[in-house]
This record gives sequence, C-alpha cells and structure tokens, in this order.
Amino acid sequence: MCQDERIKEACGVFGIYNPHGEDAASSIYYGLSSLQHRGQESCGIAVFDTSGPKGNMNVQRGMGLVSEVFKEDVLSNMKGNLGIGHVRYSTTGAATLSNAQPLVLNYIKGTLALAHNGNLVNTEELRNELAQNGAIFHTTTDSEVIAYYIARERVRTKSVEEAIMKTAEKIKGAYGLVIASPRKLIGVRDPLGLKPLCLGKRDDSYIIASESCALTAIGAQFLRDIKPGEIVTITREGITSNLTLCQSRQAHCIFEYIYFARLDSKLDGISVYESRLRAGAALAKAYPADADLVVGVPDSGITAAQGFAAESGIPFGLAFYKNSYVGRTFIKPTQKERESSVRLKLSVLESAVKGKNIVLVDDSIVRGTTIANLIHLLKHAGAKEVHVRVSSPPFLYPCYFGTDVPSNQLLIASSHSTEEIRQLIGADSLGYMKIEDLQSMVGDLPLCKACFDNHYPMDIPNQ
Repeated sequence: MCQDERIKEACGVFGIYNPHGEDAASSIYYGLSSLQHRGQESCGIAVFDTSGPKGNMNVQRGMGLVSEVFKEDVLSNMKGNLGIGHVRYSTTGAATLSNAQPLVLNYIKGTLALAHNGNLVNTEELRNELAQNGAIFHTTTDSEVIAYYIARERVRTKSVEEAIMKTAEKIKGAYGLVIASPRKLIGVRDPLGLKPLCLGKRDDSYIIASESCALTAIGAQFLRDIKPGEIVTITREGITSNLTLCQSRQAHCIFEYIYFARLDSKLDGISVYESRLRAGAALAKAYPADADLVVGVPDSGITAAQGFAAESGIPFGLAFYKNSYVGRTFIKPTQKERESSVRLKLSVLESAVKGKNIVLVDDSIVRGTTIANLIHLLKHAGAKEVHVRVSSPPFLYPCYFGTDVPSNQLLIASSHSTEEIRQLIGADSLGYMKIEDLQSMVGDLPLCKACFDNHYPMDIPNQ
C-alpha cells in the first residue's frame, strides 16, 4: 500500500527498567525508532530516576519522527533508569502536541506516566463519568481517560497494580499499555489480544514493547508475548504477573500480519515475514494469472509477491525504484499533486517490465487512487498487461480498535464490485485474498477480521 492511502496504526509503545541505574533514554530512543512504522506524527519519552527522590521524572514530547524530536543533547539530559516511550499516529484525538504521549499525571499518590497503543470503544461513557466527578481533560485522547481512571482508583487501592486492574475491568476495546510509576514498570494487554505486546530482557534490564523488532534493535532477548488480559509488573525485585483478566476467547488483529507489523517481528509466535509469504501463496492458488513476472508494491507488497511467485512458478522481480529521500510530509492536496507524488516516490524499471505481462501484488486497496497510478506507470513503461492481486480481502467496514480504516463512504470496495474496481483502476484482472484464506496466514491463532466481515469481537458504538 502506498503512502498517500496507507492504513495507519495508532501507536507503538516501549518501556524499560534497569534496577542498577543504567540510563534508559537511549535504549527507548532506539526501541521507538524501530517502532516508527507504527506512528510518525509525534513521539515522546518519560524517564524516572529510581535512585532519586520519589517522583523524580523527566518527560520530553514533540511532533515528528523520533530522530527529529530527540537530538543527542536532549537525550543526554534525560537521566533515569526506568522509562517509557511512545510513537503516535492519531486515530482518536487530533494530531497536536497536546495529544502526544507519554501522558503524565501528578496526583495525590505521586506521578504516573502512560503510553497507549489502541482504541477504546466506551471512551465517551467513561469520559462523561469522569467529567461529572470533576475531571478536567487536557487532551482529546482515550488514553487520558485510562490515565485518569488509574489515578482515581489508586486513591482507593493499596497499589498501582490494583488500580490498573480496576481500570482494566472498566475499559473496553483494544490496548497495549506501558505504565511507569516512580518504582515500577507495568505492561497491560487487552483481554482479546487485539494489540500486540511482548516482554524482553537485556542483561539486568527488562523491556516491554509493541513488537519483538524493538527488542532486537537494542540487543535484548525476546522472552515471550504478554498474554491477552495479562498485567505484568517489573520492579527491583523482578517480575510478577496477574492473569485475572485472561480469558479463553481471543481476537488478534489480522492486519498486524497483513501490513502493520514490521517484517522481522514475531507476534504471538507467528513470524510476520512467513505469514506474508503464506498470504501470497494462498493468493496464487485462488487467483492464478498468465504472466511473465510477479512484482510487489514497495515495500509492503513485496513479501506477498515473493510468496505468489514461489507458489505460481512465475519469476519474481523488481519493477519499481523507490526514492527513499522524499520527505514524509509531502503535501498532496489535489489529485494532480497526489499523482505527481507517486511518480516522485516510485519510478518504473522500464527494462524489467517492457513487453511483459505483470502480476502486481499489494497488501490492500483503500480508495484505489495509488494502485491506478502504478498500473498507469507500468503500462506507460511498456507492460502489456497488469494483473493486480491483493493480499487482503476487500475493506468493507470501519475499524474501532485503533486502526484508521475510514468510513464506508471512503472505501472503494464498499460501493463497487470487484469488476467495477478493476475497470476503475485499469487492471487487466483483479483478485483479492479470500476471507476464508486469512486463517492460513497464522495457523490456529484466533483473529479479528471485522474490517472485512463486519463480525466485531465486542459491542461497538452505533451498531
């Protein structure tokens, strides 16, 4: 899926605690950099110095990429051996600095920092309840609702873990949370497992992160995935686990495997790379094509294209050169400028495609604009035919769990048949992943496929 119509993930979270005093900020920086694909609008780091006075905390947030916000001088001044970090793309709340995370609360029991990946479905109800009890909100995010509830419950409970437990019983939706108090690092995963969260270790440090690639980035060992519904607490004494909210029913987001997660990550025991190869193979079986070359849309369609090629026996090749130096904030307010941005970012390798029938594999089609431009570029470069294969089913329904699948009106598949889409984008044939083949990507892992089949794993707003 190309940049101008890519589906965006809400966030990535990272937390680390070294009980022996090693500064956490640089490790959080590298961890967040490896999770940058999960959010590019804003980022932040909060660190506690557990050797100092209780509540001694330093937080920095900013708009932009991790490398833009956290220069060396900023990091060097962030002293603390326990900390959390966040990269954000807004699905709930506007893209403003006030909504950047981690969120920090100073309340009667001390200081709390929280970073959240996901989306709640009962935010309005909870926000109204808090507001009626005097809460004043400084952001428009559901993450602040979670933080306020933890703070409120903390006044009534013996520990922050108990307050988090009480809060988790109230909130409904998808969440991977990392929470830092002056002496504890806590990770919480929603009971359905909609959002990923894993646990790692490097020397004496323990790490909690959205994806295993963040552990690899800092030289940490992957220990395990945090179980859906599990609350993990890391202190100077070690790790404790609360499984009270764990349940047998789960629903892991299939789009993590189709697109969101980084290729070198493992989520819930499933290799993202291998899952995308399997998707391409299933696509080749379901919708074969008479072609000379299989190519992928950079970067997210390439692995599925390799799987398609291996299964079909058609050679895999590269058809596009990707310009890595185009600014991520390239503005495309009009259709003409949008088309120009595609040409600026991707150019066709004419000698690779001229005179050939091409299978073009992408991970999804949202509005259809970008794939139409790529087909035009391929044919302009001399491709005889372009057969499009998509390694996900048609998007038909919005997501309520932290993915910005737009309203039905903006989804081309919700108002057009496959044949109509084929004509609109100019493809010689078009085949989508069969919804029943999605399971083949991940074995017996229970899935949420609601954006494809309208079967949501919980009650959602206005349904």
